[in-house]
Amino acid sequence: MAKILVTGGLGFIGSHTVVELQKKGFEVVIIDNLSNSSLAVLDGIKAITGIKPDFENIDLKDKSLVKSFFNKHKNIQGIIHFAASKAVGESVQEPLMYYENNINSLIYLLQEYAPLESQNFIFSSSCTVYGEPDQLPINEDALIKPAISPYGNTKQIGEEIIQDVCKVSTNFNAISLRYFNPIGAHESALIGELPLGVPQNLVPFITQTAIGKRNQLAVFGDDYPTPDGTCIRDYIHVVDLAQAHVIALSRLLDNNHKNNFEVFNLGTGTGSSVLEVIHSFESVSGKKLNYRIAERRAGDVVSVFADTKKANLELGWKAKLTLDDAMRSAWKWEQKISKPS
Repeated sequence: MAKILVTGGLGFIGSHTVVELQKKGFEVVIIDNLSNSSLAVLDGIKAITGIKPDFENIDLKDKSLVKSFFNKHKNIQGIIHFAASKAVGESVQEPLMYYENNINSLIYLLQEYAPLESQNFIFSSSCTVYGEPDQLPINEDALIKPAISPYGNTKQIGEEIIQDVCKVSTNFNAISLRYFNPIGAHESALIGELPLGVPQNLVPFITQTAIGKRNQLAVFGDDYPTPDGTCIRDYIHVVDLAQAHVIALSRLLDNNHKNNFEVFNLGTGTGSSVLEVIHSFESVSGKKLNYRIAERRAGDVVSVFADTKKANLELGWKAKLTLDDAMRSAWKWEQKISKPS
């Protein structure tokens, strides 16, 4: 089977994608600089699949190391590029760090990959490229508005860079996958989300509050124009998301793509409110969550969920796991990593 490079392959989505790739028989090599991940994830991947993937501790901002990697691995037939900084709030405070890390690493990767014979590239993008939507659900033809954060801007710029490469290289084929809100963990609880410091995302904050790491969860606003007054998002199980990457990559490898640059939304197609997520967690865990209603948070979009028809029809992919499935697996993972060693 093809040899696939997964950058950021020890991260949350990356590690689950490596598992799905290996289950399908792909040979995987991981690049990760461990800035937001742990080497222990390799053991989790091996425990699930029986295979320990090749691993290179490389910072993609170091052009010479990227060059050395491709001199060593000349038979890479596909790349799934996850490696990037991803905290919206941090990007507002540290814009230059985000532009350097997310844009330079992409450019260096493409510069070294472009000369190879087989060029199939999956880009980890985000629904943040759409900003505040004019209509719901959001489809791939929705207007790309000015980004509301440097993080979102790096995803827009990244897509533009890849499109420009596609225009001048007939051998280069790429798919940009725009995620909505990935949550959950592998059912084995051998890999999952490992946020450093205070979680930026809702679900890890819920599980950390339930386990006692956090005193209380703040729900930012209950006066939005939604059924229960809280913000609505499209929460997709990370395993469904990982499987979509394998399908998209296979589309390129099998030469089934219609254009050499394609875009797909990855979500469930259903929005869930913050309170619905909390109630789902309470239902599957049997625990009452300590939360309070706080002031609205600046920059929060009221409601965002995906139109997934294109991915359903073109990729033959559909999210199968439920919100309850995701919350159950996230809680199992939290219990596992919070056990005293």
